[in-house]
Amino acid sequence: MIIKTLQYKEKAIGELLNKANELLESKYNDSIIFKAPTGAGKTIIMADFLLRFVSNRKDSRTFSFIWAAPRKLHLQSKEKLDEFYKENRVLECSNIEDLTDKKIAENEILFLNWESINKKDNVFIKENESDFNLTAIVNNTLEDGRDIILVIDESHHTASAENTKGLIEIMNPKITIEVSATPHMNSDNVVKVKFEDVVAEGMIKEKIALNPDLKEDKLEGEGSDEFVLREALKKREELLQKFEEAGREHINPLLLIQLPDSSSLDFSDKQDEIENLLAKKFGITTENGKLAVYLSEDKRNLENISKNDNEVEVLLFKQAIALGWDCPRAYILVLFREWHSEKFSIQTVGRIMRMPEIMRYNIEALDKGYVYTNIANNKIKIEEELARDYFTIYTSRRKPSWEDIDLVSYHIMRQRETTRLNPVFINLFLKHAKEFTLAKKLDVKVASITDHIPIDGVIHMENVGTYTEPFEVYQNISLAKTNTELELAFKYFIQEALHAGGMFPEQRSVGRVCTAIYEFFNDEFKMDYTEVQREIMTVVLSEKNEQHFKDVINATLDEYKLMHPKAKNKSVENDSLWNVPEKIELNANNKERDPKAKKAIVNPYYESTSPTKTWETEKSFIEFLENHKSIEWWFKNGERDGTYFAVPYKDDEGEDQSFYVDFIVMFKDGRIGLFDTKSGWTAKEAGNKSDGLQKYIKEQNKQGKNLLGGIIQPKADSFYTYTAIPYKWDKALTGWKIVEFEK
Repeated sequence: MIIKTLQYKEKAIGELLNKANELLESKYNDSIIFKAPTGAGKTIIMADFLLRFVSNRKDSRTFSFIWAAPRKLHLQSKEKLDEFYKENRVLECSNIEDLTDKKIAENEILFLNWESINKKDNVFIKENESDFNLTAIVNNTLEDGRDIILVIDESHHTASAENTKGLIEIMNPKITIEVSATPHMNSDNVVKVKFEDVVAEGMIKEKIALNPDLKEDKLEGEGSDEFVLREALKKREELLQKFEEAGREHINPLLLIQLPDSSSLDFSDKQDEIENLLAKKFGITTENGKLAVYLSEDKRNLENISKNDNEVEVLLFKQAIALGWDCPRAYILVLFREWHSEKFSIQTVGRIMRMPEIMRYNIEALDKGYVYTNIANNKIKIEEELARDYFTIYTSRRKPSWEDIDLVSYHIMRQRETTRLNPVFINLFLKHAKEFTLAKKLDVKVASITDHIPIDGVIHMENVGTYTEPFEVYQNISLAKTNTELELAFKYFIQEALHAGGMFPEQRSVGRVCTAIYEFFNDEFKMDYTEVQREIMTVVLSEKNEQHFKDVINATLDEYKLMHPKAKNKSVENDSLWNVPEKIELNANNKERDPKAKKAIVNPYYESTSPTKTWETEKSFIEFLENHKSIEWWFKNGERDGTYFAVPYKDDEGEDQSFYVDFIVMFKDGRIGLFDTKSGWTAKEAGNKSDGLQKYIKEQNKQGKNLLGGIIQPKADSFYTYTAIPYKWDKALTGWKIVEFEK
């Protein structure tokens, strides 16, 4: 580990020490926000601060520490702090299994994964290990007379403000220190490291160049992917030479390639495409040690990759590269455009912000990083890397006391055949093309279809998260598409047109539209697509012609749908009887209910933190269920075919739909309740669902089940339900009955 005295670091530690010691004198618990740019070394600054905080005490206070971080960053942070403290051992770094006597010892730092502790009373150790949970550990530590200092690392990745408050409440820390490059929280105590100070001392690069030195005359007939990759590799060789000239032969600059996230409707596999391109055109493969791969299911040549003299020259990765991954020799980032999302994150660009030796070389080429991309100039966006929606971090499991209830559940069989195109579409298209006089409207003298990408731009990382635009781009160049790129663009144009027209845009339907367009060109212009496919696609995708083709496609789809009316969806029984799932996985947009849901059949019971998915009527009904002795257990249903329970009903158009009732409730007398909470307009409009539910209950009871239930609406601190057919609703709830369960 390189340890270097940095002025900005010393200043930050001094401010942290002053503020922390001031807050110790307050009778209240308080917080400090520590804000520093990506790449500034926040972890080592915090490690040094904690060391000095406990080593230079002028009082008799003693401390225990908790370091909470998202995903697996707490493990990486622990590794760094273990290394930092290995000489003096003033502070001890521990995981939960390392604790003794169910407490955090003096000068011990407990490292925890944020998602395992972000809700009060959440048990994160096996349930059969009595009293060995976070609440007990915190209480035991405080009883020994020590103050707890809580560090929340990368705080912008943590849960909402409500969850943060719950975490701090359970910890009861004297001081909470929130660490982030882009903090979302508020505090009167802020310690800020300035971007320019970190640059000045050689910790991070001064700027990021965007597509430097790209010239149209350098284009050698390849596509834009190959073009930007070739130029990026040339830059890597240039940097390698610069390092050699500067006497730093031991530094092998690394080029990172971020692969687009794949889509189910993609027409190509970008990973295979790029690996083949690197191998055939540039001689870079995993076999010869020049290529490394960092994907969730594919990791190759990663050992010692962060060392400056490692032989790997190129690393392939996707967006979910580990938070906190650090490789200071990374200099160049290549980003290929995605069809559905053209943006990249702070964390992605942050991979190339660090300097390899914590020093400025005073050589312009070596003091900045580089981004090469074929994302269009007007579509580039930079965002904070917030991945909470994409990772399942909680698991709720069905209780061992479970006994099967074997309910008949339904799902909808989608009639996709009626949203797919058959050969009739081709003749209809040709007819509408004549009616629209499409041939006369077209400009067929189109030379090429080009990508307009930025050149010689700059990304100002210090402006990210502010009101100032982080990009500075004044020029762009036009790159003609290769045949492969043009064909992909042609297919995506058709796919989007079909999707907009309400049709299922799978490859067979895309092929029908392709054929129709090719026949149109053959009929009107005697252009045979087997000979002039590129010219045809170029004409279609021209800005002058694109809308004309959209109009004809839309008119054709309108007539096609009249001739082939969409078959109604059909409700069918699931192949197997339904029971509560053995486990349910949830993302970070959930939290454990407080107080705990004792009668929920799954444990722990998590509820959504999203305001749009959290209904007060549901929360109130859960309280109602929790307070009744007649209830054995309840289950909050979801809305996913197969996994969750649904009954059939018909909508206003008479089409079959699935009704996922909110709650399945088991009574101690063996009855099973099916209840769905509504209020306001949702109750008023619930007629079809209510009728479907009541019909299902009657039919199943005839088969020997013992079901009850209905739509539930709160009124005047009571719950009312309606169980007749047809459903009736008014503001007075005429004909509704108060729900009474034995307490």
